[in-house]
Amino acid sequence: MPITLEDIARMSGVSRSTVSRVINGHYHVSESTRVKVEDIVRSVGFQPNLVARRLAAGRTRVLGLVIPTAVTAIFTDPYFPLVIQGASYSCNALDYSIMLWLAEPEFERRTVGQILHNGMVDGVIVTAMQMDDPLIERLSESKQPFITIGRHPLNENFNYIDVDNRSGAQQAVSHILRTGHRRVAVINGPEGTAHSWERFQGCKDALRQRGLSLAPELIAQGDFSEASGYHAMKQFLPHHPDAVFVASDAMALGSMRAIQEAGLRVPEDIAVVGFDDIPAAAVSKPPLTTVRQPIQRMGSLAAEVLIDMIEHPSQQPRHLVLPTELVIRSSC
Repeated sequence: MPITLEDIARMSGVSRSTVSRVINGHYHVSESTRVKVEDIVRSVGFQPNLVARRLAAGRTRVLGLVIPTAVTAIFTDPYFPLVIQGASYSCNALDYSIMLWLAEPEFERRTVGQILHNGMVDGVIVTAMQMDDPLIERLSESKQPFITIGRHPLNENFNYIDVDNRSGAQQAVSHILRTGHRRVAVINGPEGTAHSWERFQGCKDALRQRGLSLAPELIAQGDFSEASGYHAMKQFLPHHPDAVFVASDAMALGSMRAIQEAGLRVPEDIAVVGFDDIPAAAVSKPPLTTVRQPIQRMGSLAAEVLIDMIEHPSQQPRHLVLPTELVIRSSC
């Protein structure tokens, strides 16, 4: 059994409230009593219940990190570990802890009340945001401090950290067109996610600037997994694209595998450009041209901005958009 305040009080011969005042550094305790209690606390190795103390103070110093996507994707998509690392680093530096909310989307929708009303978190970070996810509206209604990684294109009142997805995709497709390719295919991310919507708009911007448009048979949607990129590329091959823009590096690596299995070469037969610049992009064969986004930094900033919102409340929405960078390698 753990040592309690009552045990310390009994061993010290004082009241529980006196022990509490000593432990919390209150001044209304005689010096002799303070020394006696502190000696017993040290001798038994007593550690205060930090959770209880924080709850009593109205703060837990815990942030919730919600990833509303399939649990399997969290462990197979390199994006999520980088976000988690960044958020954890900032929380540790600022004396906060982070609690992951890992749930299949349907389960998460049924149990959203646990996040909002259990009192165990001071604020919430939401990543992989679905534009129609009820979690966002319910967080807004609850007045719980929260920030999303990815902006909501229809509501600027939400707090967010993001990269310029639209500009990044536009740069990527413009590079494809500058290198002489014209029959461009696009493997986009899941329908309904803010990142996917913005990257697709960026693709169309680049083509429109050249007086071009996307052929319907050369548009596919994946789920940001390598397997979905592989299957989408196999569907494209009979339509003979000469380049493909892929909305994530994981899907881009899958598309290159499909191209090479068909006996074709990257980039000689089909050029490939991805988005993310995950570590595997630089060592793929050939190395992948991609749009670099600071994934770990976004997780870190999301935690830092959310903590600042908790400690310095304001009605002004917090918006931070980071630049992307086109990294040109051998795949295009």
